[in-house]
Amino acid sequence: MGMGTRARAFIGGGITALSLAVFSATPSWATDLVGQPTPGGLGLQPSASPLKVQATFFHDVILMPVITFITLLVLGLIVWICIRYNKKTNPVPAKWSHNTLVEIIWTVLPVLILVGISLFSFRLLFAYHDMPTPDLTVKATGNQWNWSYEYPDQGVGEYVSSMIPEDEIASRGMPHSLYRLAADEPIVVPVGKTVRVLVTATDVIHAFALPAFGLKVDAVPGRINETWFRADRTGVFYGQCSELCGVDHAFMPIQINVVTEAEFAAWVASKGGSMTPRPVDQAPGGTAAQIAAPSTDPAQPSAPATAPAVAPAAQ
Repeated sequence: MGMGTRARAFIGGGITALSLAVFSATPSWATDLVGQPTPGGLGLQPSASPLKVQATFFHDVILMPVITFITLLVLGLIVWICIRYNKKTNPVPAKWSHNTLVEIIWTVLPVLILVGISLFSFRLLFAYHDMPTPDLTVKATGNQWNWSYEYPDQGVGEYVSSMIPEDEIASRGMPHSLYRLAADEPIVVPVGKTVRVLVTATDVIHAFALPAFGLKVDAVPGRINETWFRADRTGVFYGQCSELCGVDHAFMPIQINVVTEAEFAAWVASKGGSMTPRPVDQAPGGTAAQIAAPSTDPAQPSAPATAPAVAPAAQ
Protein backbone atom coordinates (compact mmCIF):
# COMPACT_ATOMS: atom_id res chain seq x y z
CA MET A 1 0.00 0.00 0.00
CA GLY A 2 2.89 2.35 0.75
CA MET A 3 4.26 2.02 -2.77
CA GLY A 4 0.79 2.57 -4.22
CA THR A 5 0.44 5.84 -2.31
CA ARG A 6 3.85 7.02 -3.46
CA ALA A 7 2.96 6.09 -7.06
CA ARG A 8 -0.25 8.09 -6.95
CA ALA A 9 1.62 11.06 -5.47
CA PHE A 10 4.24 10.77 -8.22
CA ILE A 11 1.59 10.73 -10.95
CA GLY A 12 -0.29 13.66 -9.43
CA GLY A 13 2.90 15.70 -9.16
CA GLY A 14 3.79 14.95 -12.77
CA ILE A 15 0.38 16.05 -14.01
CA THR A 16 0.58 19.25 -11.96
CA ALA A 17 4.05 20.05 -13.29
CA LEU A 18 2.90 19.42 -16.86
CA SER A 19 -0.11 21.70 -16.41
CA LEU A 20 2.01 24.51 -14.97
CA ALA A 21 4.47 24.18 -17.86
CA VAL A 22 1.68 24.42 -20.43
CA PHE A 23 0.02 27.46 -18.84
CA SER A 24 3.32 29.24 -18.25
CA ALA A 25 4.12 28.85 -21.95
CA THR A 26 0.79 30.34 -23.05
CA PRO A 27 1.96 33.99 -23.40
CA SER A 28 4.69 32.91 -25.83
CA TRP A 29 2.21 31.36 -28.29
CA ALA A 30 1.88 33.22 -31.55
CA THR A 31 -1.13 35.43 -32.18
CA ASP A 32 -3.38 33.63 -34.65
CA LEU A 33 -3.69 35.14 -38.11
CA VAL A 34 -7.18 35.24 -39.61
CA GLY A 35 -7.73 33.25 -42.77
CA GLN A 36 -4.26 31.72 -43.00
CA PRO A 37 -1.85 29.49 -41.05
CA THR A 38 0.08 31.09 -38.20
CA PRO A 39 3.80 30.25 -37.93
CA GLY A 40 4.29 28.70 -34.51
CA GLY A 41 0.55 28.80 -33.88
CA LEU A 42 -1.34 26.31 -31.75
CA GLY A 43 -4.87 25.12 -32.34
CA LEU A 44 -7.39 25.66 -35.12
CA GLN A 45 -7.53 28.78 -37.27
CA PRO A 46 -9.87 31.53 -36.01
CA SER A 47 -13.45 30.97 -37.13
CA ALA A 48 -14.96 33.19 -39.82
CA SER A 49 -18.29 31.43 -40.36
CA PRO A 50 -21.04 29.94 -38.15
CA LEU A 51 -20.17 26.39 -39.25
CA LYS A 52 -16.55 26.80 -38.18
CA VAL A 53 -17.66 28.25 -34.83
CA GLN A 54 -19.65 25.06 -34.16
CA ALA A 55 -16.80 22.83 -35.38
CA THR A 56 -14.30 24.64 -33.14
CA PHE A 57 -16.62 24.31 -30.14
CA PHE A 58 -16.98 20.59 -30.81
CA HIS A 59 -13.22 20.15 -31.05
CA ASP A 60 -12.11 22.37 -28.15
CA VAL A 61 -14.92 21.90 -25.64
CA ILE A 62 -16.07 18.32 -26.31
CA LEU A 63 -13.31 16.27 -27.93
CA MET A 64 -10.16 17.72 -26.36
CA PRO A 65 -11.26 17.33 -22.70
CA VAL A 66 -12.41 13.75 -23.39
CA ILE A 67 -9.17 12.87 -25.18
CA THR A 68 -7.05 14.52 -22.47
CA PHE A 69 -8.90 12.72 -19.67
CA ILE A 70 -8.58 9.32 -21.38
CA THR A 71 -4.89 9.86 -22.17
CA LEU A 72 -4.00 10.90 -18.62
CA LEU A 73 -6.11 8.08 -17.13
CA VAL A 74 -4.43 5.40 -19.25
CA LEU A 75 -0.98 6.88 -18.62
CA GLY A 76 -1.60 7.00 -14.89
CA LEU A 77 -2.83 3.40 -14.81
CA ILE A 78 0.19 2.19 -16.77
CA VAL A 79 2.67 4.02 -14.51
CA TRP A 80 0.87 2.87 -11.35
CA ILE A 81 0.82 -0.76 -12.49
CA CYS A 82 4.51 -0.64 -13.47
CA ILE A 83 5.46 0.68 -10.03
CA ARG A 84 2.98 -1.19 -7.84
CA TYR A 85 3.06 -4.60 -9.51
CA ASN A 86 6.64 -5.07 -10.68
CA LYS A 87 8.60 -8.12 -9.55
CA LYS A 88 10.52 -6.28 -6.86
CA THR A 89 7.55 -4.80 -5.01
CA ASN A 90 5.16 -7.65 -5.75
CA PRO A 91 7.20 -10.88 -5.79
CA VAL A 92 4.14 -13.11 -5.33
CA PRO A 93 1.63 -12.39 -8.12
CA ALA A 94 -2.10 -12.60 -7.50
CA LYS A 95 -3.97 -15.73 -8.62
CA TRP A 96 -7.19 -14.11 -9.85
CA SER A 97 -7.68 -13.41 -13.56
CA HIS A 98 -11.12 -11.78 -13.85
CA ASN A 99 -13.03 -9.00 -12.16
CA THR A 100 -16.66 -8.62 -13.13
CA LEU A 101 -16.99 -5.04 -11.91
CA VAL A 102 -13.90 -3.87 -13.81
CA GLU A 103 -15.05 -5.58 -17.01
CA ILE A 104 -18.49 -3.94 -16.77
CA ILE A 105 -16.92 -0.53 -16.19
CA TRP A 106 -14.51 -0.72 -19.13
CA THR A 107 -17.36 -1.85 -21.39
CA VAL A 108 -20.10 0.57 -20.32
CA LEU A 109 -17.99 3.70 -19.80
CA PRO A 110 -16.63 3.89 -23.40
CA VAL A 111 -20.17 3.36 -24.73
CA LEU A 112 -21.48 6.25 -22.63
CA ILE A 113 -18.58 8.47 -23.77
CA LEU A 114 -19.26 7.71 -27.44
CA VAL A 115 -22.99 8.33 -27.04
CA GLY A 116 -22.27 11.69 -25.42
CA ILE A 117 -19.89 12.65 -28.25
CA SER A 118 -22.42 11.54 -30.87
CA LEU A 119 -25.05 13.97 -29.58
CA PHE A 120 -22.80 16.93 -30.45
CA SER A 121 -21.39 15.27 -33.57
CA PHE A 122 -24.80 14.65 -35.16
CA ARG A 123 -25.89 18.22 -34.47
CA LEU A 124 -22.81 19.50 -36.31
CA LEU A 125 -23.35 17.08 -39.21
CA PHE A 126 -26.96 18.24 -39.55
CA ALA A 127 -25.80 21.87 -39.62
CA TYR A 128 -23.51 21.09 -42.55
CA HIS A 129 -26.22 19.08 -44.30
CA ASP A 130 -29.19 21.42 -43.78
CA MET A 131 -28.06 24.33 -45.92
CA PRO A 132 -30.16 27.51 -45.69
CA THR A 133 -31.60 28.96 -48.88
CA PRO A 134 -28.46 30.04 -50.79
CA ASP A 135 -27.98 33.61 -51.94
CA LEU A 136 -25.53 32.63 -54.66
CA THR A 137 -23.86 29.54 -56.08
CA VAL A 138 -20.21 28.98 -56.94
CA LYS A 139 -19.12 25.95 -58.94
CA ALA A 140 -15.55 24.87 -58.11
CA THR A 141 -13.80 22.41 -60.42
CA GLY A 142 -10.48 20.81 -59.51
CA ASN A 143 -7.94 20.32 -62.30
CA GLN A 144 -4.35 19.11 -62.38
CA TRP A 145 -3.23 21.48 -60.90
CA ASN A 146 -5.45 24.50 -60.47
CA TRP A 147 -9.05 25.41 -59.73
CA SER A 148 -11.66 26.86 -62.03
CA TYR A 149 -14.75 28.71 -60.81
CA GLU A 150 -18.11 29.64 -62.26
CA TYR A 151 -21.08 31.73 -61.04
CA PRO A 152 -24.16 30.42 -62.86
CA ASP A 153 -26.65 32.77 -61.15
CA GLN A 154 -24.70 35.90 -62.08
CA GLY A 155 -23.71 34.67 -65.55
CA VAL A 156 -19.99 34.68 -64.76
CA GLY A 157 -18.43 32.04 -66.99
CA GLU A 158 -15.69 29.68 -65.94
CA TYR A 159 -12.31 31.23 -65.12
CA VAL A 160 -9.10 29.54 -63.99
CA SER A 161 -7.47 30.28 -60.64
CA SER A 162 -3.76 29.44 -60.41
CA MET A 163 -1.11 29.87 -57.75
CA ILE A 164 0.87 33.10 -57.79
CA PRO A 165 4.52 32.21 -58.52
CA GLU A 166 7.04 32.75 -55.75
CA ASP A 167 8.92 35.50 -57.58
CA GLU A 168 5.70 37.51 -57.97
CA ILE A 169 4.73 37.43 -54.29
CA ALA A 170 7.14 40.20 -53.28
CA SER A 171 6.40 42.31 -56.37
CA ARG A 172 2.72 42.36 -55.36
CA GLY A 173 3.63 43.54 -51.85
CA MET A 174 2.56 40.25 -50.24
CA PRO A 175 4.45 38.47 -47.43
CA HIS A 176 6.36 35.37 -48.46
CA SER A 177 4.21 33.29 -46.07
CA LEU A 178 1.41 33.54 -48.65
CA TYR A 179 3.43 31.62 -51.24
CA ARG A 180 1.42 28.50 -52.18
CA LEU A 181 -1.66 30.12 -50.62
CA ALA A 182 -2.38 33.17 -52.80
CA ALA A 183 -4.16 32.75 -56.14
CA ASP A 184 -4.27 35.09 -59.13
CA GLU A 185 -8.05 34.73 -59.66
CA PRO A 186 -9.75 34.17 -56.29
CA ILE A 187 -13.34 33.38 -55.44
CA VAL A 188 -15.17 36.61 -54.55
CA VAL A 189 -18.30 36.51 -52.38
CA PRO A 190 -20.32 39.10 -50.42
CA VAL A 191 -20.15 39.12 -46.63
CA GLY A 192 -23.09 37.74 -44.68
CA LYS A 193 -24.55 35.79 -47.62
CA THR A 194 -25.13 32.04 -47.79
CA VAL A 195 -22.85 30.67 -50.50
CA ARG A 196 -23.50 27.23 -51.98
CA VAL A 197 -20.37 25.59 -53.38
CA LEU A 198 -20.76 22.84 -55.99
CA VAL A 199 -17.53 20.85 -56.10
CA THR A 200 -16.36 18.50 -58.84
CA ALA A 201 -13.18 17.58 -60.76
CA THR A 202 -12.09 16.89 -64.32
CA ASP A 203 -9.33 14.32 -63.89
CA VAL A 204 -8.52 12.89 -60.44
CA ILE A 205 -9.89 13.35 -56.92
CA HIS A 206 -9.10 16.72 -55.38
CA ALA A 207 -10.46 18.28 -52.17
CA PHE A 208 -11.87 21.76 -51.65
CA ALA A 209 -10.73 22.83 -48.17
CA LEU A 210 -10.67 26.19 -46.42
CA PRO A 211 -10.03 26.00 -42.65
CA ALA A 212 -11.39 29.42 -41.61
CA PHE A 213 -14.84 28.47 -42.93
CA GLY A 214 -14.70 24.83 -41.81
CA LEU A 215 -14.87 23.54 -45.39
CA LYS A 216 -13.48 20.26 -46.66
CA VAL A 217 -15.22 18.28 -49.38
CA ASP A 218 -13.87 15.95 -52.04
CA ALA A 219 -13.91 16.95 -55.71
CA VAL A 220 -14.64 13.72 -57.59
CA PRO A 221 -14.70 13.40 -61.40
CA GLY A 222 -18.22 12.69 -62.67
CA ARG A 223 -19.80 13.62 -59.35
CA ILE A 224 -20.99 16.92 -57.86
CA ASN A 225 -20.65 17.37 -54.11
CA GLU A 226 -22.16 20.27 -52.22
CA THR A 227 -21.20 22.36 -49.23
CA TRP A 228 -21.92 25.88 -47.99
CA PHE A 229 -20.61 28.71 -45.88
CA ARG A 230 -21.57 32.20 -44.74
CA ALA A 231 -18.67 34.53 -44.01
CA ASP A 232 -19.24 36.79 -41.01
CA ARG A 233 -16.48 39.28 -41.83
CA THR A 234 -14.71 40.77 -44.82
CA GLY A 235 -11.16 39.76 -45.62
CA VAL A 236 -9.01 37.32 -47.54
CA PHE A 237 -9.09 33.65 -46.58
CA TYR A 238 -6.84 30.89 -47.84
CA GLY A 239 -7.11 27.14 -48.27
CA GLN A 240 -5.58 24.38 -50.36
CA CYS A 241 -6.39 21.13 -52.10
CA SER A 242 -6.37 18.54 -49.31
CA GLU A 243 -6.28 15.36 -51.39
CA LEU A 244 -3.07 13.85 -52.76
CA CYS A 245 -3.83 14.54 -56.43
CA GLY A 246 -0.42 14.27 -58.07
CA VAL A 247 3.02 15.79 -58.34
CA ASP A 248 1.81 19.41 -58.09
CA HIS A 249 -0.69 18.78 -55.31
CA ALA A 250 0.93 21.48 -53.16
CA PHE A 251 0.55 24.11 -55.89
CA MET A 252 -3.23 24.51 -56.19
CA PRO A 253 -4.33 26.95 -53.47
CA ILE A 254 -7.83 28.26 -52.80
CA GLN A 255 -8.34 31.95 -52.09
CA ILE A 256 -11.69 33.46 -51.12
CA ASN A 257 -12.07 37.24 -50.97
CA VAL A 258 -15.04 38.30 -48.82
CA VAL A 259 -16.16 41.79 -49.79
CA THR A 260 -19.13 44.12 -49.36
CA GLU A 261 -22.20 43.73 -51.59
CA ALA A 262 -21.27 46.82 -53.60
CA GLU A 263 -17.75 45.50 -54.19
CA PHE A 264 -19.17 42.12 -55.18
CA ALA A 265 -21.54 43.74 -57.69
CA ALA A 266 -18.62 45.68 -59.19
CA TRP A 267 -16.55 42.48 -59.45
CA VAL A 268 -19.42 40.63 -61.15
CA ALA A 269 -19.75 43.46 -63.68
CA SER A 270 -15.99 43.34 -64.35
CA LYS A 271 -16.39 39.65 -65.22
CA GLY A 272 -19.20 40.38 -67.67
CA GLY A 273 -21.95 39.12 -65.36
CA SER A 274 -25.03 40.69 -63.84
CA MET A 275 -26.55 40.74 -60.36
CA THR A 276 -29.93 39.94 -61.95
CA PRO A 277 -30.29 36.14 -61.91
CA ARG A 278 -30.29 34.68 -65.40
CA PRO A 279 -32.72 32.04 -66.66
CA VAL A 280 -31.35 28.57 -67.22
CA ASP A 281 -31.05 29.00 -70.99
CA GLN A 282 -28.70 31.95 -70.46
CA ALA A 283 -26.76 30.77 -67.43
CA PRO A 284 -23.39 29.22 -68.29
CA GLY A 285 -23.39 25.46 -67.99
CA GLY A 286 -27.15 25.03 -68.39
CA THR A 287 -28.01 21.56 -69.63
CA ALA A 288 -30.42 20.76 -72.44
CA ALA A 289 -32.87 19.38 -69.88
CA GLN A 290 -32.72 22.62 -67.88
CA ILE A 291 -33.24 24.72 -70.98
CA ALA A 292 -36.22 22.61 -72.07
CA ALA A 293 -37.83 22.73 -68.62
CA PRO A 294 -40.68 25.24 -68.10
CA SER A 295 -39.47 28.48 -66.52
CA THR A 296 -40.47 29.11 -62.89
CA ASP A 297 -40.03 32.86 -63.36
CA PRO A 298 -43.40 34.45 -64.27
CA ALA A 299 -41.53 37.09 -66.26
CA GLN A 300 -39.99 34.43 -68.47
CA PRO A 301 -42.07 32.53 -71.04
CA SER A 302 -42.24 28.80 -70.72
CA ALA A 303 -40.57 26.56 -73.26
CA PRO A 304 -42.78 25.91 -76.28
CA ALA A 305 -44.79 22.76 -76.19
CA THR A 306 -43.74 19.94 -78.46
CA ALA A 307 -45.86 19.67 -81.61
CA PRO A 308 -48.03 16.56 -81.87
CA ALA A 309 -46.45 13.70 -83.77
CA VAL A 310 -49.44 13.34 -86.15
CA ALA A 311 -51.40 16.34 -87.43
CA PRO A 312 -55.20 16.05 -87.08
CA ALA A 313 -57.08 15.19 -90.21
CA ALA A 314 -58.61 18.06 -92.17
CA GLN A 315 -62.32 18.52 -91.70
